[in-house]
Amino acid sequence: MKYHSANSNLEYLKSLVSVLPNKPGIYQFFDNVNTIIYIGKAKDLKKRVSSYFTKTHDHRKTAILVRNITDIKHLVVESEQDALLLENNLIKKYQPRYNIQLKDDKSFPWICIKNELFPRVFKTRELERDGSKYFGPYTSIYTVRTLLDLFKSEYKLRTCNYNLTQENVKNRRFKVCLEYHIGNCYGPCEGFISENKYNEGISDINNILKGNIAGVIKHLKGVMEDLARTLNFEDAAKIKDKYESLKLYQSRSTIVSPTITDVDVFTIEVDEKFAFINYLKVIKGAIIQTFTLEIKKVLNESSEELLLSGIVEIRQKILSNAREILVPLKLDFNLENIVFKIPQKGEKKELLNLSQRNAKYYRLEKDKQEAFKNPKIRGEQLLSTIKKDLQLTEIPVHIECFDNSNLQGTNPVAACVVFKNGKPNSKEYRHYNLKTVEGQNDFASMEEVVFRRYSRLLNEEKPLPQLIVIDGGKGQLSSAVSALEKLNLRGKISIIGIAKKLEEIYFPDDPVPIYINKNSQTLKVIQHLRDEAHRFGITFHRDKRSKDFITSELKAIKGIGEMTAQKLLNDFKSVKSIKEQSLKSLTDSIGTSKAQIVFAYFQK
Repeated sequence: MKYHSANSNLEYLKSLVSVLPNKPGIYQFFDNVNTIIYIGKAKDLKKRVSSYFTKTHDHRKTAILVRNITDIKHLVVESEQDALLLENNLIKKYQPRYNIQLKDDKSFPWICIKNELFPRVFKTRELERDGSKYFGPYTSIYTVRTLLDLFKSEYKLRTCNYNLTQENVKNRRFKVCLEYHIGNCYGPCEGFISENKYNEGISDINNILKGNIAGVIKHLKGVMEDLARTLNFEDAAKIKDKYESLKLYQSRSTIVSPTITDVDVFTIEVDEKFAFINYLKVIKGAIIQTFTLEIKKVLNESSEELLLSGIVEIRQKILSNAREILVPLKLDFNLENIVFKIPQKGEKKELLNLSQRNAKYYRLEKDKQEAFKNPKIRGEQLLSTIKKDLQLTEIPVHIECFDNSNLQGTNPVAACVVFKNGKPNSKEYRHYNLKTVEGQNDFASMEEVVFRRYSRLLNEEKPLPQLIVIDGGKGQLSSAVSALEKLNLRGKISIIGIAKKLEEIYFPDDPVPIYINKNSQTLKVIQHLRDEAHRFGITFHRDKRSKDFITSELKAIKGIGEMTAQKLLNDFKSVKSIKEQSLKSLTDSIGTSKAQIVFAYFQK
């Protein structure tokens, strides 16, 4: 279906378009309340803007945008690059409804070298235009911490925010703090290190963050050798520690090729709603930085448009001045002093492929995260994990767990809890009073309950579970398996036992248990089943003991039997309530003669 512009103000808009220049610039579309709804860039303003009103639009949102335009403003600029930069900045400022939406990246940290005397170096999420140098953004907070720890240990930078002017230091306005006394700072606040000496370390840090690590390593090696030759072994050892730390950091960088230097790499991965722009910064043969920008599509923008917007946004943020940019597709736009290249083979092609894989992995990871937010998909993934971990033949949609409960052999009871799709289904929970077992016999109790449960399900032709969990070790599991054998269900339902102490998982006929990772979702579900069965069984056991105690108190009244006691409890709920009843209320419940006996007993 195609949508045509139906703007009532069409003639006025066409008159504005007719006088637009054939120059690069930006244009702004306004709606009927004078709000900017779209900002665009163009190599040729007249040609680009007129296209909105002289052709049909396949994309519904584009057609809606055109119908909502009531006014157009434009600004001519010197070059295509100026148009790109201005468009990017205005979109971020006004956030028009129909423009792409750049995901806020304030969550990503930067490393700042502060513009001040005796500069501090620290992590920040806020960029200030105060002349300070910012390196990033880093997608890994671990990388940031590693670098800052290296700088702190090797260069002993100050962490205080004192204003260390020559006058303040000379007049001893500040005193060294604990950081100096424990060897983490050279004490510039009291003039214990000169500004020039301090700035040598800042220069090294600057080079390291720019990726120029090799030069710093070479310099340190020369200093170390000079100190060793003069027998200054203590200072040489300190330099050696710094040297080895930097060598280790350098070895962790991805080495591409020493022939590839100062190159930016950009690739794009798109789906229906989003575009993901991956960026790699390569300096002196090593990838020193990687970043992925997420863009929300609005008007079915082309990959070329999205990639170009991403390049401008990222290069502005990381303050890149690389003259060569590797891209996967042709960009019909010129940037000053920059060459776009689409490598077809060799090391640069491999570098482009690496960036493309990163963009793809980012998209797939986002898809997984979105899917995991969906309860249905999350449940399916959980059940698949349980099936794999326990080597089941079926997805365990229906799981049941059994637990016995008794107190020194009294009031033996059992509980069965039911989970559907990995979650409790309390409506199907069942309690059991043991009928054939006397005293404390967990094995016999388990066999009786499992037999009763599944003989009833078979008789009623109700669905059987795919997995049975027994709260107990080898003994209880063997008893449950015996019950299944009597019902001809062995091998038709998977069954396991979980021992309490070490969370061991037992399988039938296998004396050696398995141990599932303590953090795995499978073990958490099994523990939840076991704990729920235990809770449900204990509650029933306590209620039964309490009820037996109360009933026995009523039965202690001469002339009152078990059925009368039960009738009183059913009507009045507790012994305390029975005590408070009038003779008439008791008579209405159990008849005149027995009511008089109970009333007289409690009146005493």
